[in-house]
Amino acid sequence: MTGKERFLTALKGGQPDAVPIWEMGINEVCIIDAAKHFFTDLPARKLIHEMNMAEQLALLNTLVKLLDTLDMDGVTMPTLTGREDLGGNKVRDKLGVVSHVTPHGEPFPVDGPIKSESDLSGYKMPKPDDSFMMAVRFASAQFAGRRAVVLHSPGTFKVSWSLRGSMEALLTDFALNPTLAHSLARMVTDYCIEVFSLALKCGADAVILEGDLAMNNNTLMSPKHYREFIKPYHKEITDAVHAAGGLIAKHSDGNLWPILDDLIEAGFDGIHPIQPQCMDIGEVKAHCAGRAAVLGNIDCIGVLVDGTPDDVDEYVKQTIRVAAPGGGYILSSSNSIHPDVKPENFIAMTKAAKKYGAYPINV
Repeated sequence: MTGKERFLTALKGGQPDAVPIWEMGINEVCIIDAAKHFFTDLPARKLIHEMNMAEQLALLNTLVKLLDTLDMDGVTMPTLTGREDLGGNKVRDKLGVVSHVTPHGEPFPVDGPIKSESDLSGYKMPKPDDSFMMAVRFASAQFAGRRAVVLHSPGTFKVSWSLRGSMEALLTDFALNPTLAHSLARMVTDYCIEVFSLALKCGADAVILEGDLAMNNNTLMSPKHYREFIKPYHKEITDAVHAAGGLIAKHSDGNLWPILDDLIEAGFDGIHPIQPQCMDIGEVKAHCAGRAAVLGNIDCIGVLVDGTPDDVDEYVKQTIRVAAPGGGYILSSSNSIHPDVKPENFIAMTKAAKKYGAYPINV
């Protein structure tokens, strides 16, 4: 099987020839640090917004070589909504959302254009165009069907609260201003469907819908509010992706048990990342079997940060033992490869997956 075939077979719930290996995200400095184990002539160790165009292209080419060397089965690329530098570590995207850029280069929304219901009448979501899909087109051309191309993009909940300027504002709307919450969700869902349909036309095979719905102990909103304000719009998105020939997985850290069945009913093909601090992947796999794939859950808070390569090898073996039999499992970290992950542990994770992941599973 090709990596693409392996990834898509597992995401459909089937059993490929081996457990697919994939990551929702690999931080740019992590790409460079891991690549140092294999290559020379690397781009400067910078965050992408600090790089010039030549350095950014060199980073993308380094990622392609690294994924080929590690023989990972999929690549994830973001929707590009632009960043206008506002100074003071703040940027504004094409949606009008102002974000603070963290030291690791991640934009965190801190202000949005929708302050009240009256702002909706004068606001229009941007029209997705080819500039949104430059990264997807690049990956599709580079891997030419050898590896699955996955679009990483926020969905109804995250985009809505970003437009409101904070998660707290939207959660308050659920209780005090449901009309605004639904109006936002309607507008954002239509936008998301446009973005994802365009991504699939541009070469994406699947979508990973980002936006946390839970904390370690419980969901961020009540199951009742999820079912009223988010689930129907999730269903529209999954239906649209499937109609366009793609697959879609839902990402959320935290304890998803209170709404796990709802996510499956909403039509998600897979659930990511089954955070080990609050969910047991063996229990989740048994619960989802035949209904949704599971993706994850190699601990990127503990073992990938503080462990040794031998610790990682054992952790991967045990995870494959409980999650991989019968198929429907894609191996990845429990969130992403972030700057605290040791590059040798990231490499060890991929090697262990190759070592133990051949079907039939025998570990």
